[in-house]
Amino acid sequence: MNPSRTIPLWSHRAPGAHGTHLGLDMPTLKALLPQDHRSRSRAAMIICPGGGYWELMSDYEGLDYALWLNQLGIAAFVLTYRLACNGYHHPAITSDITRAIRFLRHHAGVWGIDPSRIGVMGSSAGGHLASYAATHFSAASPQAGDPVDRHSSRPDLAVLCYPLISLRICSVENLTGPAPSPELVRELSSELNVTSLTPPCFLWHTQDDLIVSVDHSLVFAEALRSNLVPFSLNIYPSGPHGLGLGVHGYDPDIPQNLHPWTGELRAWLQHQGFIGIEAGSVSPPITAAFANEIFSHRE
Repeated sequence: MNPSRTIPLWSHRAPGAHGTHLGLDMPTLKALLPQDHRSRSRAAMIICPGGGYWELMSDYEGLDYALWLNQLGIAAFVLTYRLACNGYHHPAITSDITRAIRFLRHHAGVWGIDPSRIGVMGSSAGGHLASYAATHFSAASPQAGDPVDRHSSRPDLAVLCYPLISLRICSVENLTGPAPSPELVRELSSELNVTSLTPPCFLWHTQDDLIVSVDHSLVFAEALRSNLVPFSLNIYPSGPHGLGLGVHGYDPDIPQNLHPWTGELRAWLQHQGFIGIEAGSVSPPITAAFANEIFSHRE
């Protein structure tokens, strides 16, 4: 099994946190790196599992994705973000993904990744969180007191798997809290916040998804088209919500029939320069100083 590390995104209490419990109050990244250093592309993907902002499907929409991306030479980081079941809503939840992007960019040299090739990937509600990152980002702030916040929070691409996109189509009180204002609904409806600066996006959905309507992907694709943002939209005729890779419990050592979207994504990522570049380079090892800084978190 690929070794992993769990990394807190703040060294002390996270902004807006009710406590300091790792994972519940303190968002984390679990790092999974390609085992063959020679095959690393130096690209990275932050993965946001789904779960309706109430729970996290971190196995088949987190770990499985990470192991598959590792086979493409991409470093994967599974995000554990704050949830409504623990008393969190926007903006605490959404700040976790923007922090994760800045955090990874700040430590890119240590991980041996390219800070200009950091993507976000999410499924269902995690797809909404990834789309939020792609439409609500800020530039680098060199004067910020926290060195992590001196980096841009804009992802370089977004992969959205049967994503929830629009709060105009369905309400998500786990994210907004009860009775959200029209202004908040607009702010959190990602299709209304696409601009020409939104990064390239890959979307896939099934036409008969009964949990998150395909309309979410369609309205986001139309917003991308209207703003001349490059995108790939893949609609499959049938399949239940929560398909993931098409298998639950992905094992890179066992041949498995993955859903066709994985082949489409692989080709798209290659076109975007996330795989097939610098395949022979060897990433530097994790330094002891960095390990002491972020792996030995104690509260």
